[in-house]
Amino acid sequence: MKSKSKILMLAFTAIMLFSCTKERFINESGNLVPKTVDQDPGLPSITVNGAMLHSEAYGHPDSTMIVCIHGGPGGDYRYMLNLKELADYGYRVVFYDQIGSGLSQRFPKSLYSSLGMGALDLIYDELSGVIAHYRTHPNQKVFLLGHSWGAMLATAYAGKYPDAVQGLAIAEPGGLKWDDVVEFVKKTRSFGIWGELSNNVTFLDQFITGKENEHEILDYKSLMVASNNDITGDNDTEPGSIWRPGAVINLAFFELGQQYKPDFAEGISNFKVPVLFFYSGNDKGYPDEWANKISAVYNQVELWKVPGTGHNGIVRDKKAWEETTLPRMLSYFNSL
Repeated sequence: MKSKSKILMLAFTAIMLFSCTKERFINESGNLVPKTVDQDPGLPSITVNGAMLHSEAYGHPDSTMIVCIHGGPGGDYRYMLNLKELADYGYRVVFYDQIGSGLSQRFPKSLYSSLGMGALDLIYDELSGVIAHYRTHPNQKVFLLGHSWGAMLATAYAGKYPDAVQGLAIAEPGGLKWDDVVEFVKKTRSFGIWGELSNNVTFLDQFITGKENEHEILDYKSLMVASNNDITGDNDTEPGSIWRPGAVINLAFFELGQQYKPDFAEGISNFKVPVLFFYSGNDKGYPDEWANKISAVYNQVELWKVPGTGHNGIVRDKKAWEETTLPRMLSYFNSL
C-alpha cells in the first residue's frame, strides 16, 4: 500500500512538472534527478580513461588507501559514507561513482553492449585509474572494500591483479559464479516483487516515459520504483541514501551477464592475503550456508555476521556500523 501511494505521489509530481511552469522540462538536466559531474562543475570529480567520475577522498594522501566500491551496477557511494570515518584512524578513504552510475558521467548503452565481455575490463581499468589518480607513492598499500556488486567487482579485480591489492574486505556479494548470482537474485527478488515493479513502471509510463538513452528520465523512473524489501532485511528505504541510479548501465550489464556468464572468482586463488567477508543477520537471502558457499573461493577468509541489520545496513546502518562493521574492519586492516 505504501508503495502504491508513493507511485501515485510521484506521478502527481511528474504531472506538476508539466503544468506548473513553462520553464521546467523533464528532459532538461537537474529537473528530475541531480546533475552529473559533467553537467555541474561544482561537484568533486576526477577524469579516468576519458570519463568524468564523481569522486572524493578523505584522510592523509600518503596513508594506506582504502578504495570503497559501491553496489549496483548503477548505484552510488552515498550510502557508504559512514566509511569515511576510517580516515580518523589513519587511512586514506577513496569514494567514486562508477562510470554511468550515481553522479558520474553517462554514456549510451551501445558503448557497453558493443564491448561484450570487454565491458568488465572497462570497469577494472577504471578502478586501476582511480587508484593511480589518488596514489602518491609506489609503496602505498591499497585495500579494496566492496559491497554487493562492489564486492563482486573487488573480488574479480583482486583475482585479476593479485599483486596490486594488499587487503580485501567485502560485504554480501550476491554471488561470484554467474549461476550463484542468478540464484541470489531469484531468492531476493521474487516473481511477485518483479511483477509489482513491472506494474509500477507501466503506471509511470502513463505520465512520464523515456527512450533508451534519456538518462534523466530512466534514472528517475528507476529511483522511483526501487525499494528495499523484507527479504534482504532492509525494510526501510532511507530518504537521501542515494543520489541517483544508473538505469542504462544496470540494464546493459545484466544483459551482458546473461549472455557471457562471467566468473567473478576467476584467479582469486592467486590472491594469498586473508579476506574479510561480511554478511548480515537479517538478509533472508544470505543464510549461513550461503555465506559459506560464496566465501569458499578464497584461500583464507574470515566470515563475520553483522547482527540486527540487512544487506545495505552492513555499511549504512549507524548502529551496525559502529558496533560491528567498523571495529572488525579496523582489526583486519590494522593487521595487514
